[in-house]
Amino acid sequence: MTKPHILQVGPYPDWDQGPLDHEFHMHRLFDASDRAAFLASVGPQVRGIATRGELGANAAMIAACPNLEVISVYGVGYDAVDLTAARARGIRVTNTPDVLTKDVADLGVAMMLAQSRGMIRAEAWVRDGSWAEKGGYPLQRRVWGKRVGILGLGRIGHEVGKRLAGFDLEIAYSTASGPKDFAKQWEFIADPVALAARSDFLFVTLAASTATRHIVSAKVIEALGPDGMLINISRAANIDEEALLAALEDGRLGSAALDVFEGEPKLNPRFLSLPNVLLQPHHASGTFETRKAMGKLLRDNLSAHFAGQPLPTPVL
Repeated sequence: MTKPHILQVGPYPDWDQGPLDHEFHMHRLFDASDRAAFLASVGPQVRGIATRGELGANAAMIAACPNLEVISVYGVGYDAVDLTAARARGIRVTNTPDVLTKDVADLGVAMMLAQSRGMIRAEAWVRDGSWAEKGGYPLQRRVWGKRVGILGLGRIGHEVGKRLAGFDLEIAYSTASGPKDFAKQWEFIADPVALAARSDFLFVTLAASTATRHIVSAKVIEALGPDGMLINISRAANIDEEALLAALEDGRLGSAALDVFEGEPKLNPRFLSLPNVLLQPHHASGTFETRKAMGKLLRDNLSAHFAGQPLPTPVL
């Protein structure tokens, strides 16, 4: 039987690439020197697209594949896929949720702890001899007993809340779908500005969409205030990055811990000079265990589609 032709938008680890090459005829768009010409050449053969959350599949890519049936995303976010174009042609779209949820929550909590206690700079204080020469590290801020807000109580937000409960934090959350039955022990606050105003730490765990773009607005950032911390483990588009930078620079926001950025990996250089920001390279799901599970789920979605079986994790 002829292998289905798949357009591969970005590279995958060897443990994923081998099984993909075995089961499918993979066309590596990321290796092409002239991507437009490559798409024009292989597009008519392509029945599936294998992509990553940050790479997606735009309208032009979808249009170049007239026989496209399915787009499988390696990652939980699928905001970079043109869902309107896919829906118009009946193209299925899948992602890889659940398998990365707990690792993302772990990193978010670790970022909060590291930034609040100044752990990154504290290690440098030891390594560069400052401890011996200057004495104890400057005092930092407590975590336990504070108030935390979770903006978006989906899979990841819920796991963040479960972890934070162990720190005796007062937890509140906001979500467009209203109060959640499984979160009755936490306070529901519908308005993001009000949620920020009562929080010392604000976690952003929303799925990104046109409706959530810049939901963390200048008003939300102002409400969080000069003693507050913003932690983003969702998508950069959920935050007004210009408003965030301005507030961090002039002290209207206390600090931030960020795993995602507009234009990453070429983030705004203004971030690099700020002492009150913890910067991470979009690696919340970056463990061997999770990345292997993500790759398997991406392949399972493609395999199920071409076998005529139900998709394990459809989003469209």
